[in-house]
Amino acid sequence: MSIFRKLGWFFKQEKKHYLIGIFSLFAVALVQLVPPKVIGIIIDEIADKNISMKIIFTWIAVLVVAAFLQYLFRFIWRTNIWGSAARLEKELRQRLFAHFTAMDSLFYQKYRTGDLMAHATNDLNAIQNVAGAGILTFADSVITGGTTIIAMVFFIDWRLTLIALIPLPLLAVTSRILGSKLHDAFRESQEAFSSINDKTQESITGIKVIKTFGQDKEDLADFEEKIENAIAKNKRVNFLDALFDPFITLIIGLSYVVTIILGGKYVLEGTITIGQMVSFISYIGMLVWPMFAIGRLFNVLERGNASYDRVSELLREKTHIVEQLGAIQTPAKGELNVEIKEFHYPKEEVPALEQIKFAIKEGDTLGIVGKTGAGKTTIIKLLMREYDSYKGQIKFGGRSIKEYSLDALLRSIGYVPQDHFLFSMTIRDNIRFSDPQLSAEKVEEAASSAFINQEIKALPKGYDTLVGERGVSLSGGQKQRISIARALIQSPELLILDDALSAVDAKTEEAILHNLKEERKNKTTIIAAHRLSSVMHANEIVVIDKGRIVERGTHQELLALGGWYEQMWEKQQLEAKIEGGEEDGR
Repeated sequence: MSIFRKLGWFFKQEKKHYLIGIFSLFAVALVQLVPPKVIGIIIDEIADKNISMKIIFTWIAVLVVAAFLQYLFRFIWRTNIWGSAARLEKELRQRLFAHFTAMDSLFYQKYRTGDLMAHATNDLNAIQNVAGAGILTFADSVITGGTTIIAMVFFIDWRLTLIALIPLPLLAVTSRILGSKLHDAFRESQEAFSSINDKTQESITGIKVIKTFGQDKEDLADFEEKIENAIAKNKRVNFLDALFDPFITLIIGLSYVVTIILGGKYVLEGTITIGQMVSFISYIGMLVWPMFAIGRLFNVLERGNASYDRVSELLREKTHIVEQLGAIQTPAKGELNVEIKEFHYPKEEVPALEQIKFAIKEGDTLGIVGKTGAGKTTIIKLLMREYDSYKGQIKFGGRSIKEYSLDALLRSIGYVPQDHFLFSMTIRDNIRFSDPQLSAEKVEEAASSAFINQEIKALPKGYDTLVGERGVSLSGGQKQRISIARALIQSPELLILDDALSAVDAKTEEAILHNLKEERKNKTTIIAAHRLSSVMHANEIVVIDKGRIVERGTHQELLALGGWYEQMWEKQQLEAKIEGGEEDGR
């Protein structure tokens, strides 16, 4: 029953609806007592030979009114109790989704997508069942069982009632023992379901890689193993759940046996009439539902309890990126100053960055180059406030980026990541994602700057082409340029391109960089790249190696140093000449 305490905040919030619903359940229980009583009266009238058509029609009218009242009150409790349960699910879904959007990178490193999906679907459905089926079953079993037992005492005989109910305490003991086992079993079952979700999401996302490496059978075998594990966990849940019903049937059977033996004796002795005996047996039949409901109730409550614990664990997670009180709401603008003395990724002893220091004047371009894993993207993550736990400071417009609200900071930044992500919508809606009301002219203007406008128009549906999940219907270069257009459309004060030109050819790259230079004369740009031609026109270029700046200067200054930059430039120029020669040969 602890789940009812955990959901106490919601029951207080919906107190009015639940009171109306429970009152209607009570009314239904009272009205249900009428038919068995009427049947008993009619049987006694027949036995006494006092029956007449008038009496029959009178009692039929009473039964019709009772049926109508049951219909009415059942409609009322359904709309109130089920309606409240739906509102709980809505509120928890909104709360959980808002929590997901507020979490930082560490949260998504800790929890996998499939697991989060299981929390947002299966677990919330189980919690909703507590507020709907759980409340209904609990209230209905108590009210129906209670009113039926009272009717048995007052309408028939208290001694017969007491003896018929002797087996019931066994039900309470069994429910308590099986209930705790069900809680643990269902938690394991939900975790197994989360594992299946993880596997499905990962396999679908990586299906091309799986097929390319011929791992179809191995991946299917791994999936089947997880399915078998989930089935085994669910079998245990079903086994424990199945123990309730046979036990309840046994208790009801014992009650019928006691009633027939003792009730028959009372009828022969004249203590009760034959009509009362029939009514009593009908009332015992009405107790079948409350008893079965108790078994179902423990199933619903333990499932809901395990799911609520899982969801609560998620909601208790705190983001490490916290806005200051009174944070600046004005979008950031001005010179960017970066001075990072040291930064470690969580649980990593080796620093990812050390002694990183540079300044970018408003309107300038900074190039960041270096080997894979040197720390280029890490610098960008700190600029985007994905991590705050570093020694040093980053200032934007003379103020620490930690002084700005996240909205104010991120509205000033246009970001094109390495892993360009497109949504399952049209190309037009992907480009104007930050402002869905932007005109078609603005969208085409941004696409032209990203050198993708003509290619989009050449598509059968043009800008209304659906890109498919994650942009699956487009090439890598097209996705990159649409991502650039999406960043440019908000005209950000700081544009960050994180290896965002790697999938385009040299001529397209040159055209895009030329457009950026012309259109962003008074705005700041950071380009992190492997291809040095992407940064050769930058006002300053920094070379990163093992988290440190090892070279810095303009393109010509770095070539004159004769270090890593000069060697990589020569290598890339040679590769370009070879590729160009091969194309000419064709």
